[in-house]
Amino acid sequence: MLSAIWETEGLQTVGIVVLVFASIKLLHLLGLISFSEDSVEDELELSAVRHRPEGLEQLEAQTRFSRKELQILYRGFKNECPSGVVNEETFKDIYSQFFPQGDASTYAHFLFNAFDTDHNGSVSFEDFVMGLSILLRGTIQEKLNWAFNLYDINKDGYITKEEMLDIMKAIYDMMGKCTYPVLKEETPRQHVEVFFQKMDKNKDGVVTIDEFIDCCQNDENIMRSMHLFENVL
Repeated sequence: MLSAIWETEGLQTVGIVVLVFASIKLLHLLGLISFSEDSVEDELELSAVRHRPEGLEQLEAQTRFSRKELQILYRGFKNECPSGVVNEETFKDIYSQFFPQGDASTYAHFLFNAFDTDHNGSVSFEDFVMGLSILLRGTIQEKLNWAFNLYDINKDGYITKEEMLDIMKAIYDMMGKCTYPVLKEETPRQHVEVFFQKMDKNKDGVVTIDEFIDCCQNDENIMRSMHLFENVL
């Protein structure tokens, strides 16, 4: 699927798709794609873990997940991350398992920073579930805001051409050599040149969040990609 999208719609769309697809891969690793019927009423008993997540009621109010879904999400999270938090190296290890044919470390680094909203070097269960709620069940505006945050590497409120290129190169390193047809080394830069010019409406050399959202909302391929994974949970 991704190789076909890559060939027909360009790296800018693939960037949005891979953002969500990578999160689905993480869910698969945690065993959360299909729910079991086991009782999980005690899943938030955290006497043995270092990080204590917020109460279910608060997380249920802040996300679009039900209490049952949150309990099961936490079960998988705790099984893989007994300390209650994920560090960047663990994140990289997870993605290297799913993309063994390439180097996923740089993309995993960018994705980790997007999930690590308080920038403390770790992703807690709250960080994880809040981001996942947006990616899977958020509004288009919320998803695009989250995607903008991913591309805005230095978090200054703007996307530069180099930041966009860094993300696209990371995607290429992770999976580009396994696409058909095989991408040339200059392909990411060529796509970024075209798409950045399209986004940078006032030609000031940076893309604001308004320009980013406006451009994405008017791109049929990107809008279609935003709905690909809405029903995985």
